[in-house]
Amino acid sequence: MRVVVVGATGNAGTSVLEALGGDGGVESILGVARRRPTLGFRKTEFVSADVARDDLVPHFRGADAVVHLAWLIQPARDLALLQRVNVEGSRRVFQAVVEAGVPALVYASSVGTYSPGPKDRTVDESWPTAGIRTSHYSRQKAEVERVLDAFEREHPQVRVVRLRPALIFKRESASEQRRLFAGPLFPPFLAKRIPFVPDVPRLRFQAVHSADVGEAYRLAVRGDARGAFNVAAEPVLDPDALARILGAPKVPVPAQLLRGAAQLTFRLHLQPSDLGWVDMALQTPLLDSTRARDELGWTPQRSSEDAIRDLLDGLEADTGLGTPPLERRSRARELAGGVGSREGD
Repeated sequence: MRVVVVGATGNAGTSVLEALGGDGGVESILGVARRRPTLGFRKTEFVSADVARDDLVPHFRGADAVVHLAWLIQPARDLALLQRVNVEGSRRVFQAVVEAGVPALVYASSVGTYSPGPKDRTVDESWPTAGIRTSHYSRQKAEVERVLDAFEREHPQVRVVRLRPALIFKRESASEQRRLFAGPLFPPFLAKRIPFVPDVPRLRFQAVHSADVGEAYRLAVRGDARGAFNVAAEPVLDPDALARILGAPKVPVPAQLLRGAAQLTFRLHLQPSDLGWVDMALQTPLLDSTRARDELGWTPQRSSEDAIRDLLDGLEADTGLGTPPLERRSRARELAGGVGSREGD
């Protein structure tokens, strides 16, 4: 089996390569990324291509499946670029799958595609996918789902799988995730020494370890399942759990104060995350992963607490990996590029 992984060098992508590389039924893997990594992976060769402008069809020909992971988080201040890469780039990937005659497409959706939902119970894949209005990430994830709806209607011969994971963490992604969401002014020691946990109503979310996400993609590629699958580990992470993990007290904080602080520090270029990320944390529903267990045969090997502890360990050490998105960089280089500059630049 030959598999093409688009966006192969990021947090999820490197775990997908590891999972596929360990599968005896996968003979070769082509990793497509804007910049080639220095790090090698089993059975994998890399090619440099940009989903927003390069011809992808030659890279897809002869593949048994394409896994589409490529997505820009930053620069949040350039929404036109994010639209061009995330939405139009995804459309180009889907069209190239058809032109190259690839029989299976596995797409990286997200919990962020869901409309606001409950925090006291889980929802399955039938929950509406209109996104969170104030989050550009969520809106674009929902828009790509609509593109994929049309794609499936027009091309029923292609087996399409959509994975909708919760927050994805691993130690090796820490440097990248700190750059994307906290910025160069975030001190590493604060990762495990946060003075307090904001006790905000509806601050309840799920996480999943990147290695477990990689396994979910492997199962989606190797099986015959179609449709959407939630991918999340237990337990739910709430202020009580975070306070226990971090050894910090809880302090009641109004949601509006948290939103205002995020937006103010974003506008002052002190950190790269706008209030949409806060709104997504407070509004997205909790996920029921029963379908992934029953139809994909997926069971997470690590808890959500294991996943976030792994990330915190990585944040404290500023851990990275030998790929352009995950590599460690000096804070001076980050500041010179600007808070929230494009990943890989």
